[in-house]
Amino acid sequence: MKRHLRPYGDTTGDGMVQLSFTLPVPHGPRADGAAQQLANRMGIDPALVVHSHPIGEDFTFFVVYGSVSHIIDMDAVTVVEREYPLLTPGEINTAVKKALRRKLVVVGACIGTDAHTVGIDAILNIKGFAGEKGLEYYRELRVINLGAQVTVPELVKRARAEKADAVLVSQVVTQRDAHILNTQEMSAAFREAMGERKPLLVAGGPRFDPLMAGELGVDRVFGRGTTPGEVASYLVHALTTRKDTVPA
Repeated sequence: MKRHLRPYGDTTGDGMVQLSFTLPVPHGPRADGAAQQLANRMGIDPALVVHSHPIGEDFTFFVVYGSVSHIIDMDAVTVVEREYPLLTPGEINTAVKKALRRKLVVVGACIGTDAHTVGIDAILNIKGFAGEKGLEYYRELRVINLGAQVTVPELVKRARAEKADAVLVSQVVTQRDAHILNTQEMSAAFREAMGERKPLLVAGGPRFDPLMAGELGVDRVFGRGTTPGEVASYLVHALTTRKDTVPA
């Protein structure tokens, strides 16, 4: 892989990018001019407004196409890379049975006022996501899906009652950083209630950055496109290598 890269549009290295955004201006020529000005200030030059569409009376949606001069330095890219193998359902069941000698208990929920259960259901429910069955499919996993709008105290109480090995929290609502604040509140509550014996804490949602785990106080963060198999493989890896894992 090359170290220095530029975006690709029509020809290699031409720097062409496509950007969409909304401005609080009525649709029309002045709105298009405002969108072009913004794109120019973002470093897109020349910038072409290839699409604009009114959203109500006072807002306009734009698609802008143009060239940027910025160069990507791949050596400066920082991401969380998967450090564990992706296992098949059979391998996961075998690993859990061998390491824990009991079922691995997973409690999942959408906390706070978040009512969007699509993400947590995709990971937990047997129907799964992207052609993979959810965690309910694994015979050595016991899954408790608490659904939406679960308060942090309720989550902590239920996790303790179920003797949860892992707690999965999904957050979709991001206004005023609600997803960050809710997750930080959750992790703090588990630390206060259970200390070092707290379950594995996992957060997921389309606006989460996997690099935020430390900031959020959780063990792992999963972003958009995560599949049930990835989560199950991580749980097995993390829980079977923890020094304090004790069979019930």
